[in-house]
Amino acid sequence: MWKKVVVWIVVAGAAIGLLIQLVPAGREHSNPPVANEPVWFDGATLELARGACFDCHSNQTIWPWYSFVAPTSWLLARDVSEGREELNFSDWQSDDQALAAAEALEDGSMPPLQYGLMHSAARLSSDDTAKLITGFRNMAGQ
Repeated sequence: MWKKVVVWIVVAGAAIGLLIQLVPAGREHSNPPVANEPVWFDGATLELARGACFDCHSNQTIWPWYSFVAPTSWLLARDVSEGREELNFSDWQSDDQALAAAEALEDGSMPPLQYGLMHSAARLSSDDTAKLITGFRNMAGQ
C-alpha cells in the first residue's frame, strides 16, 4: 500500500516538474545594452563589483544553466529585474547610487545570502568587502 502511494507521489511530482517547464515566466533572459557606466574608482572596485554585484545589478548578467529551469528561472528573473530596478551599473544615474551600494554592503543586506551560496565570487572576504565599500564611497565623493 505505502509503496503505491510513494510511487504515485514520485510520478505526480515528476509530472508537475515537467509541466511547469511549459510556463515561460523567467526563461526569456535579456541583457539590454549598456547605456551609461559609472566612472569606477579603480580596477579593483570594478572587478569586485563584477563578481559580487553584476549578475543582478547590471545589464551584463551571466545566466547559468539553472536559470532556464522552472521554478528557479522564475526566481532568478525576478531577482535580476528587481536588482536592476534598484541599482544598475549599466544604466548609471548618479554617483549617489555608489553611496547606497556602500551602505548595503556595510549593513550586510548585499550580497544576499542565497546569491552567495550559488556564486563564489559574491562571497567576499572582509578585506574585499572593505575595499569595495571604500571604492564605492570614493565614487560617491566621500
